[in-house]
Amino acid sequence: MLRTRLVAAPVLVLLLAPATAQKLKEGLFRNVELCNSASSPETRIEACSAFIEAGRGGPSSLSIAYNNRGIAYAAKADYDRAVADFESAIASDPAFVKPLNNRGATRLKKGEYDAAIEDFDRAIGLQPAYAGAFANRAETWLKKGDYARAESDYAAATRLNADMEDAWSGLCWIRAVAGDPQAAMETCDKAIGAGAHTASTYDSRALAHLKAGRPDAAIADYDAALRIDPELANALYGRGLAKLRRGKTSSGEEDIAAAKALRIDIAEEFARYGVQ
Repeated sequence: MLRTRLVAAPVLVLLLAPATAQKLKEGLFRNVELCNSASSPETRIEACSAFIEAGRGGPSSLSIAYNNRGIAYAAKADYDRAVADFESAIASDPAFVKPLNNRGATRLKKGEYDAAIEDFDRAIGLQPAYAGAFANRAETWLKKGDYARAESDYAAATRLNADMEDAWSGLCWIRAVAGDPQAAMETCDKAIGAGAHTASTYDSRALAHLKAGRPDAAIADYDAALRIDPELANALYGRGLAKLRRGKTSSGEEDIAAAKALRIDIAEEFARYGVQ
């Protein structure tokens, strides 16, 4: 539902003598440029690898190159190589916080939640105002079912960066599932105001409306979620329940049947949210 944040490194800076720079500008300098900014993961991996193998960067530059290559491997879902590169980045420059966050985000994708939390803890220890690390740690707590810690970390992320739509969306979801519906709706409004025009955010606000006894508002938000993701089982099931409450029996049952075809356990999930 939410998205972990992998963060790119600062731009590589390579200082060479003028004659050497002229000689290498078509080679090494081009690799620096592509390692920094190539949109293709394959191109970035090739360029960063060439820079690393050339051995012309200091510890800080090598750390940036390893971090950038790790992001490219993560984009290809090659998580083991990504983690290895983030570890090399950390070893090259232990004070460089971004590869710590990125290793944590990759471990989260691998389901290694405790190891991910350790990385986010270290990242926050080095940079206490690191909103992205708080948001990533919140998502990890959410995966572990610890809503209280997840809510605390998402709230910290929004205090540090009021425009962080992922963090607002996370707060919206947690408060819709486990908190006061009115507080959830207010938080979801802030998420959407911050730019989180996503199926999951509209689905979360719809759940809050449903729990608050506002089926018409719930249907409107579920409709918005389903326009973005027509096969979002939560939105289909929730809209079905809202329609039943409005006396739209046939249409509601159709939505519920469609949701169950996508997620056989969807009714049990809603029961855990306190909605049946």
